[in-house]
Amino acid sequence: MATLPNAVPEYLKPDSIRTGLSRRKMLDQVFVIVGLVLMFACLGILAILFMNLVMDGSERFGWDFFTNFPSRRAERAGILGAWVGTSLIMLVTAFCAVPVGVAAAIYLEEYAPKNWFTAIIEINVTNLAGVPSIVYGLLALGLFVYQFGLGQSIAAAGLTLALLILPIVIVATRESIRAVPKSIREAAYGLGATRWEVTKDHVLPYSTGGILTGMILGLSRAIGETAPIITIGALSFIAFLPSSPVTSEFPFISFAWLKDPFTAMPIQMFNWVSRPDQAFQANAAAAGAILLGMTLLMNAVAIWIRYRFRKKINW
Repeated sequence: MATLPNAVPEYLKPDSIRTGLSRRKMLDQVFVIVGLVLMFACLGILAILFMNLVMDGSERFGWDFFTNFPSRRAERAGILGAWVGTSLIMLVTAFCAVPVGVAAAIYLEEYAPKNWFTAIIEINVTNLAGVPSIVYGLLALGLFVYQFGLGQSIAAAGLTLALLILPIVIVATRESIRAVPKSIREAAYGLGATRWEVTKDHVLPYSTGGILTGMILGLSRAIGETAPIITIGALSFIAFLPSSPVTSEFPFISFAWLKDPFTAMPIQMFNWVSRPDQAFQANAAAAGAILLGMTLLMNAVAIWIRYRFRKKINW
């Protein structure tokens, strides 16, 4: 009868196991320290950049800067047309990208069969998130501006940026839906719920925080994009506002502003930076600080929303 050897492998001896665990714990601590150092370094660079913009543009912060149109005189120039145009573009972008992105993510995650065709779609959606923004601008120029006849309008700009952030919304929504445990779905199916009822009443409510976070992060990227809206013909100098979305006559809502020309905060900053006058550089710094503040505020809102919704999750 064969007997097992009495010799214990070296890596299974207690001293070797303790040494390996100590080494792994030390490497884990080193990784945490390196990650914290890199994070604080990036935050420090961002804080320095933001404070530099605030200091350079401090003399221009005031109510007049928000309520004046651009002017040839730097001391009278403002960002009224730029921030109104940016707000309307973000409105169109959100209304176009979010419903389509969420619906596509729900289909891919809950309804689409797992075959080669679905795999190709998933790969393409993931790759589209890394396509340079200028490519979307060229696509929009040929499709929205010329083919659909939208011209250099707010609608064309909003649809362009919607295409830009659509992969981000889809990926973020899919990850949020995928994080919902399968046991919740199985319990609902066991009680006789249909697939849509499971998705509507259980999956979506639990994944709302991640969906809203992905939406706001996508809009945070879109708000600072310059190349796509320059490609479709955004104006660098504008002294009028688009038509008002709200009217005094029934039905009290107007969509005429969708066809109006526009400018945006990045375009206005580019216009001021290209001028040699130092006063216009201060205007550009002030506008940059405001744009960066808007982006940080949107990201802060995303973090707060995610925190509030995660508090309601009990699994």
